[in-house]
Amino acid sequence: MKSLRARLSLWFALSATITLAVLFVVGYLLLESYIQRDLDLLNKTEFEQIRARLGTDYSALTPQIVDQRIRETTNYASVLFYINIDEPPHDILFYSNNLDGKPIPDVPGKHVYNTFVPGVGELRVGEFIMPPFDVTIGTPTRQMRQGLTAYVEVSVALLVIMLLTSGLIGIATSRMILRPVRLIGETANRIRSDNLAERIAVPSGKDELFDLVRLLNQMFDRLEASFKQARQFSEEVSHELKTPLSLVRLHAERLLVEGRLERRHEDAVLVQLDELARINQMIDELLFISRAEVNGVKLNLVSQHPAHFLRSIEPDLRVLAEHRGRRLHSVQHGDGLVAMEEKWLRQVIFNLLTNALRVSPPNGMIVMQSTVDSSGWCVSIADQGPGLTEEQCERVFDRFVRFNVQAGEDQGSGLGLTICRSIIELHGGSIRAQPRTDGPGLRVSFELPLAPPMLEPSHAVIQPLLGSS
Repeated sequence: MKSLRARLSLWFALSATITLAVLFVVGYLLLESYIQRDLDLLNKTEFEQIRARLGTDYSALTPQIVDQRIRETTNYASVLFYINIDEPPHDILFYSNNLDGKPIPDVPGKHVYNTFVPGVGELRVGEFIMPPFDVTIGTPTRQMRQGLTAYVEVSVALLVIMLLTSGLIGIATSRMILRPVRLIGETANRIRSDNLAERIAVPSGKDELFDLVRLLNQMFDRLEASFKQARQFSEEVSHELKTPLSLVRLHAERLLVEGRLERRHEDAVLVQLDELARINQMIDELLFISRAEVNGVKLNLVSQHPAHFLRSIEPDLRVLAEHRGRRLHSVQHGDGLVAMEEKWLRQVIFNLLTNALRVSPPNGMIVMQSTVDSSGWCVSIADQGPGLTEEQCERVFDRFVRFNVQAGEDQGSGLGLTICRSIIELHGGSIRAQPRTDGPGLRVSFELPLAPPMLEPSHAVIQPLLGSS
C-alpha cells in the first residue's frame, strides 16, 4: 500500500484484532481450566459421599453390601456421575448403571485426566485411592464443550466486528493524525519560485511536527534568499552588460561607416558585430526565462480557433521548410477554442520547426499534427533526424543543452527549447519530447487547455527576441 493512511489504518486494525484474538485464546484456556477444576471438585465431593456411605469398616464389607451402599448413594446422580470401583489385583468391584458394563479407562500415573468412553462420550475423570479400592469417578464434559464452542463462536463474531470497527476507527484516527502532515504537504506544494514568501503554519504543540515545520520553514527561508540573490544577480548582470555591449557595437559600426579599415579588418569587425548581436540575444533570452520563472510575463490571452491560427502561419512555415530543402506535411483534426497569445505560440512553433529542419536530412519530411478534443489542443512536430535517447529527451529543455550539433553549424544559444517550455507553461500547458515510434527521429509536442467560458485578457509586459536552440 502506497498510502500511509491506509497502512496506518491496516496496522491499527490488525494490531487491535490480533490483541483481542490473543485475549480470547487466553480466556478460552482459563475458562476451560476453571470448568475442569469445578468438575474435579464435583468428582471429589461425590467420592467423599461414597466414602461416608461405606463407613469406616468398608474393608470388612462383602462385595454385595458395598454394591448396595454405593448404589443407594449414586443412583440419584446417575446422569451426572459415572463410577467404577476396582479392587486390585482382582476384577472390578462396582459399575454404575450408566456405564453399561464399560469400564472407565485408566491413565497410568495420572489421577485427574480426560478420557473417552464409547457410548458415553468424553469424561472428566478423578481417580481416588481408598485402600484396598481404587475409586474412579467421571463427569461428562459435554456441557463444558458446548459452552466452550459457544465461546469460540462469539469470539469469532466479535473478532470480525472488531476488525471492521477498528478499521473504520483506524481510518478516522489516521486521517486526524495525518491532517497536519497533509496541510504541510499542501502548503509546501504551493511554495514555488513565484510564491517563495508563503510559509507553513507552525502547530501549537512543541512536538515532532513542530520541529519538522520549523526546519522546513528555515529551508524555505534559505531557498527564498538564494532565489532572490540569483534573480537579482541575473537581472543586474544583464542590465550592466547591455551598456558596454551597446558602446562596443556603436564603435564597431562607426569604424565600418568611416571606411578607413582594410578588407580583412572589416571582416573581423563584421564577425564582432555578429557575436555582439548573439550575446545581446542571449541576454534577452535569459532575462525572459528569469522573469517567466517568477510569473513576471503577463500574457494577452485571446480565445481563438487553433485551425485558423495554423492556417495563418502555415505559408511562412512552408517557405521556411522549402528554403532549407525539406518538406512539410501538416494535419489538423478537431476544433474548439483555445486561450492563447498568438505571437508567443507562433514563436514556439517556428522554434520547434527550425530545430526539426536543422536535424532532418535533405528532402526529409517534417510532420506537424494538430488535434483539438475535449482534453485540449495538442500540437506535435516530428522530424526524421537521428533522434534522442529517453535520457536526452528529459534534458533537452534545460538551459544551454544542445544535441546533434554538426561541425561548423550555428549552435544557437541552447535556450530556445527552454523558452518554448516557459511560454507553454505560461499558457497553462505542458511540453515534452520523445523518440518517434514509427521510424527514426524526434517528436516534440505541446498541449494547451481549452479556453474557459469567460476569458479576461491581460496585457503583455515583455517581448524579448527569442531564438532557436
